[in-house]
Amino acid sequence: MSNQNLLNTYDDDIVRKFLMACLIWAGVAFLVGLIAALQLAYWPLNLNLEWITFGRLRPLHTNAAIFAFAGNAIFAGIYHSSQRLLKTRMFNDTLSAIHFWGWQLIIVAAAITLPLGYTHGKEYAELEWPIDLSITLIWVVFAVNFFGTIAKRKEKHLYVALWFYIATIVTVAVLHIVNSIEIPVSFMKSYPVFAGIQDALVQWWYGHNAVAFFLTTPFLGLMYYYIPKIANRPVYSYRLSIVHFWALVFLYIWAGPHHLLYTALPEWAQTLGMIFSVMLWAPSWGGMINGLLTLRGAWHLLRTEPTIKFLVTAVTFYAMSTFEGPLLSIKSVNALGHYTDWIIGHVHGGALGWNGFLAFGMAYYLVPKLWKTELFSKKLANTHFWIGTTGILLYYISMWAAGITQGLMWRNIDASGRLLYPDFVETVTKIVPLYWVRALGGLFFLTGYLIMMYNITKTIQQGNAAKATETIPTPAHQMGSHEHETGHRKLEGMATVFTVLALIAILVGSVIEIYPTLSLHKYVKQENITSPYTALELAGRDIYIKEGCYVCHSQMIRPMASEVLRYGQPSTLEESMYDRPFQWGSKRTGPDLARVGSKYPNLWHYRHMIDPRTVTPNSIMPNYPWLVQHDTDFLILRKKLSVMKNLGVPYSDAEVSNADIDAQKQAQTIADDLQAQGAPAGLAKKEIVALIAYLQALGQKGVKK
Repeated sequence: MSNQNLLNTYDDDIVRKFLMACLIWAGVAFLVGLIAALQLAYWPLNLNLEWITFGRLRPLHTNAAIFAFAGNAIFAGIYHSSQRLLKTRMFNDTLSAIHFWGWQLIIVAAAITLPLGYTHGKEYAELEWPIDLSITLIWVVFAVNFFGTIAKRKEKHLYVALWFYIATIVTVAVLHIVNSIEIPVSFMKSYPVFAGIQDALVQWWYGHNAVAFFLTTPFLGLMYYYIPKIANRPVYSYRLSIVHFWALVFLYIWAGPHHLLYTALPEWAQTLGMIFSVMLWAPSWGGMINGLLTLRGAWHLLRTEPTIKFLVTAVTFYAMSTFEGPLLSIKSVNALGHYTDWIIGHVHGGALGWNGFLAFGMAYYLVPKLWKTELFSKKLANTHFWIGTTGILLYYISMWAAGITQGLMWRNIDASGRLLYPDFVETVTKIVPLYWVRALGGLFFLTGYLIMMYNITKTIQQGNAAKATETIPTPAHQMGSHEHETGHRKLEGMATVFTVLALIAILVGSVIEIYPTLSLHKYVKQENITSPYTALELAGRDIYIKEGCYVCHSQMIRPMASEVLRYGQPSTLEESMYDRPFQWGSKRTGPDLARVGSKYPNLWHYRHMIDPRTVTPNSIMPNYPWLVQHDTDFLILRKKLSVMKNLGVPYSDAEVSNADIDAQKQAQTIADDLQAQGAPAGLAKKEIVALIAYLQALGQKGVKK
């Protein structure tokens, strides 16, 4: 093929690569998710192995689902649709290749480091600083390639799908950079610059908008391209597209604080998050209506085309998720649902139904085109659809029931003002049967995926990618003057201005939401300031995060009668002001730990970590026998305290320079106490002792004198 011909053909090889990566990593994400679900239903499946406990696998599952499966699906769809919408080949083939291989290396790095315990402990942002830097670099490569393609486009107007791609690229860049500002301690250890309330707000500004701008806006762009394309129908309403886009990108960014309702976050921020979350109902459902009504006059395709089944069902799940999200943001509903499995069901309804089914529908459409053949079997695709849908419904309904059961049991107080279910484990064992139903739903979903992979493999085998080269057609509207256009139509021809306006739309809410909390002194009561962690307690805290304890335990007692009865006085922001990262949590599979310090003797914690059932019958927590085998790294403690001091934690020079010595002395004291109570001798250097030191410090730091 000559260079001239190459310039007049689309680069579909990069689309094939991303699509295959998407489908392969999907299997990893679904399999790890199923294993994690089974571990909750039957704790022995943790196998007493350090690298596959639920605390290590859960972050691996979420990262694989979001960045490996969904991420590669996004890139495949964007590279395929953008070239056709802009009537030009991608800006640079080398950048495309760097983007693909760089992203896969990042995923492999995540798959290696997360099971090994290298983690920030921040929701959807667990990867350590070298990988964070790599993500930034690869995202810049992607952005240059995408905007370079827009710059050399042969179609003047930016179609609606491209609007959502633009918003995704600029917003994800802002989210990732701000949330990943951290100071390295060692090659795979760092501390975020934000602490406590600051970190909580920044983290959920990032976490909520990672869902918004990585799992929503790019998939909406794919919806706006592939539904009209497959149905051969125009988008239902151009005006509704405009309202949908600008309202969504402006409102979504404000909603992060709804993840922190009833916490120590200032009331104004909680209320702001709730209000903007409820306002999201309008643009979200506007987009859903626009997608579904695009099929007017083509509903018969639902009977004959499995691809349409997947896409329509995906949009339906989008509607369900975007109704339920604002509902859960209303304070009275959030009081019941937060920290429960209802949230898990809500998230997976969107992830499996919206993101999963849209990616599957796109794959069923693209593979035959990219390999110039027909789909091997529509019957198998229909079978996949019904099995997958059954799996999603089993998953969602079981977690919805489990979550509401949890919430009601936690808050149930009898006529005498006592908790009706004071034993937290009882609230867990009651819903274990529903965990089995959830696992069955996951198995159905995985089975449907395997059917799809067989179908797609057979389709590729009968196809010929070499013959699928598509020549770039002459655009209907050449690049030219905007003199006779007004309003949004004119803006669609001004890519730079459009991008800047989209950036401003997301920055307004971000600044107003986050900036006031950066002045922490406004909210801190001097009389409540607590002492920072000792060197050993800090080491134990890092072990707590490494083991993924934060995925099952919260450290935030809400100001509700039932929580005060169960855990103690409500948490204050001063108690976590030195926490990097914050540990307020998002799920309670186990009880809250904010006041667990001094509640139990050291031996209780020792036995609880080695075999939880010796002190808490019916616990579903894994065993952690390796904590008595691994030594605590005392030598790095001086560096850790030094970094913390530079970040504003009030350590003295003596505390920094003697960190390892002080930690060893405190460890020996705890080890002697353990031995006196019947534990083995020689535990002072072991990780179990550092972890006990941290747990005993929670809620017990007192007022700094």
